[in-house]
Parts: sequence; structure tokens; C-alpha cells
Amino acid sequence: MSDMVSEDRLQAQLPALASPDLGQVPRARLEAMRAAGAEVLECLRVLHKADLDLVSEVLRGQGTFYELEHYPSDDVFDRDTHAQYYYHAHRGAAEHGHFHTFLRAPGMPEGVAPVPYSGEEVWPEGDESISHLIAISMDAFGQPISLFAVNRWVSAEAWYPAEDVIRMLDRFAIDHAFPSWPVNRWLGAMLQLFRPQVEALLRHRDLVLDAWRRSHPDIDVFEDRRLDVTGEFVISIDAQIAAVAAALAR
Repeated sequence: MSDMVSEDRLQAQLPALASPDLGQVPRARLEAMRAAGAEVLECLRVLHKADLDLVSEVLRGQGTFYELEHYPSDDVFDRDTHAQYYYHAHRGAAEHGHFHTFLRAPGMPEGVAPVPYSGEEVWPEGDESISHLIAISMDAFGQPISLFAVNRWVSAEAWYPAEDVIRMLDRFAIDHAFPSWPVNRWLGAMLQLFRPQVEALLRHRDLVLDAWRRSHPDIDVFEDRRLDVTGEFVISIDAQIAAVAAALAR
């Protein structure tokens, strides 16, 4: 019981995650977010017109849906942009599943590098190095319900500082039709429509790990199974689009 209490107290001491104020976002970024919102809606429109949804498109032809398995089975990868994603589930009744989005080293901006690491776990290196960008949680109706960031052990990545990961966001694009053209375009547009939230989650992620490291100095923070999701925002596409329009109007 004492361990549980101490962990509860630690959670209370972790940095708070504040929702971004779109009124402080530069106009050029807001315009890009508005364009991304139009793209998101168009992708949903063409799917709904055929009685399809984002999740069913990714799971189509993949057989039985099992927890923790990647869908599609070999992930989705663009060999030109080096963007990658997969869909899976392991968070119980809170969601149907979620997308994990990544960028591999050959597609990263110049000058980025993983943080120094002296632990026992082997991180991917060289062209195999990979950075997790953000996860998008989905409900049973194939609609997005939240964005969240994760600890390193969850995504088996090399750990890049938040500011470097933010520089990677514009490079995420899946420019082909497997497993679904609208799903691929939707994911890229979602990272832009919710760009302020994604940036906030990434910066908060690093603050959480720093706080956890100070509280657990004898444990490899990147491998501590008690710390998985570092922050999460509930989202609504319609609400975000309306907020962007209001910010532009001001």
C-alpha cells in the first residue's frame, strides 16, 4: 500500500499538461491547420460515402484482430519519406485501438540526434533509428478520440528531444495507396490540424521523463514499465476546426 501511495504522490508532482491557446498560434500555422482540417474532412467524406471508416480500412483483409499485433502486419512505410505507422490495441475498453506514427532516420532533418544513453537496452541506430511522433486513439466507430505521447519502451524507438521530434512533424507523409489512400492522407493531415496539441504533448513528455528520473534515480526511466503514457488530450475534429476558424477570425 505504501508503494501505491508514493506513486500516487509522484503522479501528483508530475508537470501539468496545459491545453494550447490557439490565439497564440502564428497566422501562417493557423492557415496550415485550416487546410489540414479541410483535408481531414475530405478523407472522411470519401470513406463515409462508401460506408467505410478509418479503422476498417486498416484492418481490411488482415484476419482476426488480436491485441498487440500490428495492423497491417508489416506496418505501413513510405520508402521515399521514411514515414511509418501501424494500428494496434492494448488499452482495454477506453478505446478500440490506436495509430502509432513514426519517422525513420533517413527522413529526419539534418542535425537531429538521439539523447545520450548509457542503459542496457539496445536502441535502433543508423538508418534503422526511428522516432515515435504521436499516437492517435480511436473509438469503436472508427473516429479519433485522443492524442497521446509515450515512453520509449512502448515504441522501441531511439529517444530524440522534443524539439527535434517537432521538427520531424512536417516530414510525416505516406504518399501511396496501401492500405488506404484516404487513411494515409488523413494521418498526415491530423498531425497538422492538431499541431499545437502534438507539440504540447511532446514538450510535456520530456518534462515528465525528467521529473520521473529525478524521483527514480536508480531506474532506467526509458524502460520503467510504470511510466507508459506521458500525456493525453481528448480531441474533436469539428471542435478543432471551429477553434482554428475562430482564431483566424480574431
